Amino acid sequence: MPQINDNYLKLKAGYLFPEIGRRVTAFCQENPTAKVIRLGIGDVTEPLPPAIIDAMHKAVDEMARRETFRGYGPEQGYDFLRNAIVEHDFKARGCDIAADEVFVSDGSKCDTGNILDIFGLKNTVAMQDPVYPVYVDTNVMAGRTGAADAQGRYEGLTYLPCTAENDFTPSLPTKPVDLIYLCYPNNPTGAVATRETLTKWVDYAKQTGAVILFDAAYEAFITDPSLPHSIYEIPGARDVAIEFRSFSKNAGFTGTRCAFTVVPKTVMAKTADGAQQAIHPIWNRRHTTKFNGVSYIVQRGAEAVYSPAGKQQCADLVKFYLENAQILQHGLESVGISVYGGVNAPYIWLKTPDNKTSWDFFDYLLKNAHLVGTPGSGFGASGEGYFRLSAFNSRANVEEAVVRIKTLLGRLIA
Repeated sequence: MPQINDNYLKLKAGYLFPEIGRRVTAFCQENPTAKVIRLGIGDVTEPLPPAIIDAMHKAVDEMARRETFRGYGPEQGYDFLRNAIVEHDFKARGCDIAADEVFVSDGSKCDTGNILDIFGLKNTVAMQDPVYPVYVDTNVMAGRTGAADAQGRYEGLTYLPCTAENDFTPSLPTKPVDLIYLCYPNNPTGAVATRETLTKWVDYAKQTGAVILFDAAYEAFITDPSLPHSIYEIPGARDVAIEFRSFSKNAGFTGTRCAFTVVPKTVMAKTADGAQQAIHPIWNRRHTTKFNGVSYIVQRGAEAVYSPAGKQQCADLVKFYLENAQILQHGLESVGISVYGGVNAPYIWLKTPDNKTSWDFFDYLLKNAHLVGTPGSGFGASGEGYFRLSAFNSRANVEEAVVRIKTLLGRLIA
């Protein structure tokens, strides 16, 4: 009989979002007439922009003709997309990134987990708390942690608390670490990193030899022109950072699946005998062995994101979701709720009223207002007492959600 990977048994419970789904399903079965509005998972609701659809249609037509049919493509991504990414996302912002340092994939969630394949189990890991749960869970699955304590923190991980008291900006680790997860704009708090903040982290990584795993999946939602969109805007970052990007939220690709990871050739790690080793060829080997590439049709759609029409249409999409965030923010503030985020990020991070725990507030909101959000404790121990609402929904649903929130929470706080 084969032995399982016992590290999976260390996970405290089901992955956060399936657990939310389970509770919502149970509620809907018991209350079949309830109109539930879901502001929990960060899934987009608006259709793909026309420029993307047109490009995909053309690609489908190409696949229907022998002379233009495409079979297997390069695992790292087609040059037409990699070149467009470099030109518009990096060179346009003064970043020194080459096309062959870009690896196209089917999602940042996948890449932030898969990147661990190329790092040894003895590496020490630091991450913001609260933060996207995939970072923690994939390290647990890999065997890089011990057991979890009563608060859900795992032995072997270094947690960097992000709370209202420190403006959701963590301090540098007090002891050396090898890998550092940073997520900006932050999921779930909506906090953003200034140039000074990122410079501090890059300098720390250069001094200690750490590698930063920088998740910039929400960079398109940055509205403040003074804020960096990429860590590579910081001098020296290409020597110490790997960046993850996605088309999911800015272009609506959650159901289409396309993203990319940037691994500069100058980022180094060490072998077991202490020799310097570039990470780029190791990741390339892993990527080409375990991944067979994103479909040609989808990559043509992603390329259209960078066309003049695609840029405008995606900007309009981002603006729509940010307007949703503002509607939620103003509605919550009007009944005295402390609200964070929502300006440079599509998430509202709120302090739960009446000293409710995160999951108690989840159940309260679902039962009494038929609204679904995400308990802050699901993102980490420092998220206890907070709650996340997503701006990804129709305008009608967001406006109706605010009416329900005002009615329910206004009564609760009063």
